[in-house]
Amino acid sequence: MSFDLAVCAEMVFTELPLLDRVRRIDELGFAVEIWSWHDKDLDALAATGARFSSMTGYLRGDLIDPDTADDVVRTAEDSLKAAETLGIPRLNLHTAELVDGQAARPRQRATGRMWLTAQRALERIGELGAAAGVTFCLENLNTIVDHPGVPLARAKDTLALVEGVGHPNVKMMLDLYHAQIGEGNLVELVRRCAGAIGEVQVADVPGRCEPGTGEIHYPVVAKALRDIDYRGTVGMEAFASGDSAVALAAFRSAFS
Repeated sequence: MSFDLAVCAEMVFTELPLLDRVRRIDELGFAVEIWSWHDKDLDALAATGARFSSMTGYLRGDLIDPDTADDVVRTAEDSLKAAETLGIPRLNLHTAELVDGQAARPRQRATGRMWLTAQRALERIGELGAAAGVTFCLENLNTIVDHPGVPLARAKDTLALVEGVGHPNVKMMLDLYHAQIGEGNLVELVRRCAGAIGEVQVADVPGRCEPGTGEIHYPVVAKALRDIDYRGTVGMEAFASGDSAVALAAFRSAFS
C-alpha cells in the first residue's frame, strides 16, 4: 500500500521563486503543500497544473480565545474560497494564531474555558468544511523549540479536541516532527490517533530536514501507518539538508 506523498513548497528549492518550486515538486511526482494563501497569486499557482494537498485554513485569531475565535471561523470561510481555486482538499488550523512561527498572544497554561471555546469553534468550522467538501485539520505543534506559548498544542491535546468535536470534516494534521520533540513514542501515537488522522506531516529531529537526517526511523513509522490502514497523504514539511531533489528522493524512499 502506497501513500500519497506531498512536499511543502515553502521549504525546498528555496533558491527558486515559489511558482518554480511548485513546478519542480510537481515534475518530481509529488503533490504540493503551501502555507499562507493571502499573500500568493492563486490563479498563477493554479495555472501550474500542480496538484495541491493542503494549506493554512485561517488568517487570524485563536481557537481557544472567546474574543478571537470568531475571527478564526470567519477567515476559515475565506480560506475555503481560496481552496476552491486550487482544488485543495484539506485546510490546516492551529489552536492559536502564529506570527512568524511564534504565538501571537503567548499563554503558558491551558484552562477549561480554552478547551470549550476551541471545541465550539471547531464544530462551526466542521460545518463549513462539510458544505464545501473540505476537511479542516488541527495541527499539533511543539512548544519547546518552534512554537512557545501555544496552548493545547501537543498531539494528545489536538487528538482530544478532534475526538471531542466528532465531526467528519475536522481531523488531525498529525505532525510527527513536532510530536517527536514534545512527546516521542511515535509508533504508539500513530496507533492512538488512527481514526482521527486527516494528514501526516514529517521532518526529522533535530534540524527539521528530510527523513534520514536525524533520530527518527521513518520506515518504521511508515509501517505503523500501513498497519492502521492509513491511505492518506504524508507531507514532507521539512528543509532539505543539501540538494532538494536528493532530499525528496530520501523522503520517497522512507515511505515507499
